[in-house]
Amino acid sequence: MGKMEVERKTTGWAARDPSGLLSPYTYTLRETGPEDVHIRIICCGICHTDLHQTKNDLGMSNYPMVPGHEVVGEVVEVGSDVSKFTAGDIVGVGCLVGCCGGCSPCERDLEQYCPKKIWSYNDVYIDGQPTQGGFARATVVHQKFVVKIPEGMAVEQAAPLLCAGVTVYSPLAHFGLKRPGLRGGILGLGGVGHMGVKIAKAMGHHVTVISSSNKKKEEALKDLGADDYVIGSDQSKMNELADSMDYIIDTVPVHHALEPYLSLLRLDGKLILMGVISNPLQFLTPMVMLGRKVITGSFIGSMKETEEMLEFCKEKGLSSIIEVVKMDYVNTAFERLEKNDVRYRFVVDVEGSKLEA
Repeated sequence: MGKMEVERKTTGWAARDPSGLLSPYTYTLRETGPEDVHIRIICCGICHTDLHQTKNDLGMSNYPMVPGHEVVGEVVEVGSDVSKFTAGDIVGVGCLVGCCGGCSPCERDLEQYCPKKIWSYNDVYIDGQPTQGGFARATVVHQKFVVKIPEGMAVEQAAPLLCAGVTVYSPLAHFGLKRPGLRGGILGLGGVGHMGVKIAKAMGHHVTVISSSNKKKEEALKDLGADDYVIGSDQSKMNELADSMDYIIDTVPVHHALEPYLSLLRLDGKLILMGVISNPLQFLTPMVMLGRKVITGSFIGSMKETEEMLEFCKEKGLSSIIEVVKMDYVNTAFERLEKNDVRYRFVVDVEGSKLEA
């Protein structure tokens, strides 16, 4: 992954403790190794996972921590063994920056399931140096975990695709759902959910948004193109939709009952969990047994799937609905994200921000 030979400094915005409050932080950027790509960061999306990590919700945060794993930037330098990228390329980096390369998932190009995967931040490289994320001027990443952004795709639009986009694309592709004529549900209409609607519609699916209130109904139907909208507590409407869906993508990141949504699945339907939840979820086994239904999960996507997804979005003309902010607004953005007050993804304009104190 490259060893640090000469100290290079960069500035990012880091959390220092579980308050999650971000402020300027200058740190050493590792030297560009033979297979590394040195990237000047242009923008970075804000994901709900950034909240979990900066606030130590999962109990494994290390500080100082520069978050951000939906990174888009320009290549400024490549290592001697890098042939896929050259200076000036616009590229992206997602949730991972390393893996072991030798386990079964890695051999199957499913490095996101590698037990020794290295996260984009709040982790350490194999040389012991800490990883830091995309809320910074620059980063150095192994070439395997860098993807080219399709020509003509706006950088701020590409950023959310590197996590939210591939997170919904991966299970649809893996579980054989990437075909027209299916009926699907999107549970939760946030950053991941809104891309779920767009991608599923582009695959030719009939898409129903399942939400907790009517607040996003008009946007879901008119702006995102959903075919139907149901409030989970509306028992009459939920009964109408019973046994009608081939799959439900569950993006809700807080504890919730599963039975109401299992009832919507038809025979062999799949409930695909994506929300990071620290409390155990429960369900009654007959809800699964009597329809041979599947409760499963999916975790981001592989680098190959990321490349496929980017080309798919380019081909279909898909884009995220975003709110672009400067770095000095990032703490407010985090507060709003925690309240679900964003339509539908924040993207930080890193290049256009003053990062220094």
